[in-house]
Amino acid sequence: MTTSTERGSEHGGLDRVPMDLSSHERERALLVLADGEVFEGEAAGALRDVALGELVFNTAMSGYQEVITDPSYAGQVVAFTYTHIGNYGVSKEDSESAHSFCNGVITRDITPQPSSWRATEGFETFLIANGVPAICGIDTRRLTRHIRESGAMPCAFGTISKSALQDVAESLGNFADPGLVDRVTTPTRYEIGGGPLRVAVYDFGVKRSMLGQLAAVATLNVVPANTPADEVLAWEPDGVFLSNGPGDPSVLEKPIAAASDLLGKVPVFGICLGHQIIGLALGGRTYKLAFGHHGCNHPVQHLSTGHVEITSQNHNYAVDVSTVRGAELTHVNLNDGVTEGMEMRSANAFSVQYHPEAAPGPHDSYYLFRRFVDEIESRRSRVIRGGPR
Repeated sequence: MTTSTERGSEHGGLDRVPMDLSSHERERALLVLADGEVFEGEAAGALRDVALGELVFNTAMSGYQEVITDPSYAGQVVAFTYTHIGNYGVSKEDSESAHSFCNGVITRDITPQPSSWRATEGFETFLIANGVPAICGIDTRRLTRHIRESGAMPCAFGTISKSALQDVAESLGNFADPGLVDRVTTPTRYEIGGGPLRVAVYDFGVKRSMLGQLAAVATLNVVPANTPADEVLAWEPDGVFLSNGPGDPSVLEKPIAAASDLLGKVPVFGICLGHQIIGLALGGRTYKLAFGHHGCNHPVQHLSTGHVEITSQNHNYAVDVSTVRGAELTHVNLNDGVTEGMEMRSANAFSVQYHPEAAPGPHDSYYLFRRFVDEIESRRSRVIRGGPR
């Protein structure tokens, strides 16, 4: 018999959300890390035999749907540190892309009964529909401590033998995969929005919430990741936005070359991978963090004001701002001192490592989108007055 719960609708009626699948008897499964650490759990989601990827942990207590549909997680297995995942179910309005790109999900417990009037299905049903393998029953506190001490690493989980999982985990290498961005970018250019400004968006794995922020004030020309700069400039944009995305930025030769050609010609705003690409285009260096920043509660100080913003973050790499030509440090992570923002005045560009669109997360940093608009409008005013572009 199917169990269901009643929930009120916006129109005063009652809908029913079926109980999720996580109440059924599960098959035993193992999680094996590349260094040989083993965790016992149970198969969940779309797990069939084995799943693999780079293991990272996310400290968010909510926003699990936005996390697994964020294209920046391509190639990664996400371990949620919060104990219960799926409490409020899933709503199609909350997805950040058309489907999930992460390689798997690890959690302590998947809530069998979602409780929210917005829910249209349970979390595990969503995982199965999106083909996302999962393992539950894992001691995620022990797992997180291990990653913090040993660093992010390859992992494999599934219902096959421990020795077979170990072989898979050890074979995965260092994840410097140049094909990750190709997996998540749009295959063809498209336009959205209807605002008076014209903004070209490089899609390295752009989230819908970022597009929503920009489309509210501009017409967006969203282009594939490897689009040359001259094609973008031919559209005569008022500004260029470089989006978030997965993987090692240093392997992205074409996007770095395009950014190098664009800087100084139009206002440029970069977020996350876009921030790193700007740094590399200006001769800077990027490096991999031990276990990355993944969560919704990272304190970042805006140096010019002294204000502390609580931010959403999702990155394994960072920029060494001291190596970037003409860069001024604007934001810093108060947990570990990592560069979180920089400004290149001579290149008419600025960027942040964290996620001001905050999906999920707090809205402390929305002002950065307004600043991008202000930069564009200031440049347009100079052009109208006959000044330098």
